[in-house]
Amino acid sequence: MLAIKKLFKTLFDVEPHERLKVFFLSLTFFLVIGAYTITRELKSSIFMGIVGREYVPWAKVITMLLLVPLILFYSKLVDSVKRYQLLIWYSTAFGIAGLFFAYFLGDPSIGIPNHNTSPYRLLGWLFYFFIEAYSPFVVSVFWAFANSITSPEGARKNYGFVVSGSKLGGMFSAGFAWYLFGISGTHPEAVFSDVLAHQIILSISSCMLLCIPLVLTLLIYCVPNKYLHGYEAAYQLEHQKKEDHETKTSMFGGIEMLIRYPYVLGIFLLVFFYELINVVLGYLRLGVAEANATNIADVSKLLFEMMFKTHAIGLVISTLGTRALFERLGTTVCLMLVPLLNGFFLLYLMIETTPDVLVNAFVLFKAVHYAFSWPLRESLYIPTVKEIKFKARSWIDAFGSKIARTSGSAFNVLAAAAGTQLILPIHSFFFAVVIAAWFIVSLLLGKKFETAIQNNQVIGR
Repeated sequence: MLAIKKLFKTLFDVEPHERLKVFFLSLTFFLVIGAYTITRELKSSIFMGIVGREYVPWAKVITMLLLVPLILFYSKLVDSVKRYQLLIWYSTAFGIAGLFFAYFLGDPSIGIPNHNTSPYRLLGWLFYFFIEAYSPFVVSVFWAFANSITSPEGARKNYGFVVSGSKLGGMFSAGFAWYLFGISGTHPEAVFSDVLAHQIILSISSCMLLCIPLVLTLLIYCVPNKYLHGYEAAYQLEHQKKEDHETKTSMFGGIEMLIRYPYVLGIFLLVFFYELINVVLGYLRLGVAEANATNIADVSKLLFEMMFKTHAIGLVISTLGTRALFERLGTTVCLMLVPLLNGFFLLYLMIETTPDVLVNAFVLFKAVHYAFSWPLRESLYIPTVKEIKFKARSWIDAFGSKIARTSGSAFNVLAAAAGTQLILPIHSFFFAVVIAAWFIVSLLLGKKFETAIQNNQVIGR
């Protein structure tokens, strides 16, 4: 009994003054990822159903160009509003936009009811671009805000709980969507049409986003200000800059930080390596989903089934493993553990090349990322200045992922052109090179982070 109590205390104990903050952050992330899980999977199935699967690589390239003016506007906004107001602003904007898309997806000529795929159908492209902007302007803004009010010690102890909240949100939304698509369609037992099912879950996603401003307002008013400082050295520096009227930087301040500081470039590379492999596996996964489906609803159902399993495994990892590994192994070892684990999953895929193994490898790869790798990577922003936390990260999350996805899409095209006989050796060599580079960057980043924390340094000073 004593051993069980000790284990419970180790896994779930939160400092009394941190409990409200951790609760509201977990609830906010529940809503963010609950909404994102729905929209992310709908992006693929709806785009393929309206525009066509063969245009997915082109959509990724065009998205990268469209994000530039949006990031410049965001960089200007960072200097004009408070940290929590950024997340309120973007969650409200994306929530309202989602409701508009939910309505127009039911239109018989431009929406899902029209089964004729064409690159000239604008709604499919706009919906894809809308979802692609979600990560850099909602998910990333949440993490930027969380990192700005969390200390390194708080991140090690509590980010596992925050991520557990997101896993519950992901399981709720993916499970509900999985069930909804199971009872929709044209079969005799169907309760909803395919179109109505898509509209319902997209509306639920939008409503989840519109709840975020209320939760954030409660966080700001219920948690004492002294517990919202985060990394004290960075807070004191920002306070001094504010007194000296040096808080504003140029719209390109984020990309300047990315070029000037190797540490920031290292974070960029972590995003790049993950997204590169994610795109390659994701493209193969879409092929499996499309091959086992007869319509858009079937594709969506299969994708949501995979995501439900991903979040369920992620919940176990974040609850039982994330905090324990962070505290026992330290940041550097944990960072190196991520590419090693992913390398193992990919080796499993290369040895057993079947559709079921591909799905399993993808689910494990995503689960480790969401529950372990993501909060670990986010903690690297804690000892940095505001320009890196907010501005540089917007470029990293937008262009680190988009450049990686473009590169991954280019690899998918080349691998497909090489023929079926060369697919296995080409993928094996590609994965081995990426994992090796990922491991080296993780080692260097971890050492720099731990040195900064030990010496009370602020990166970007």
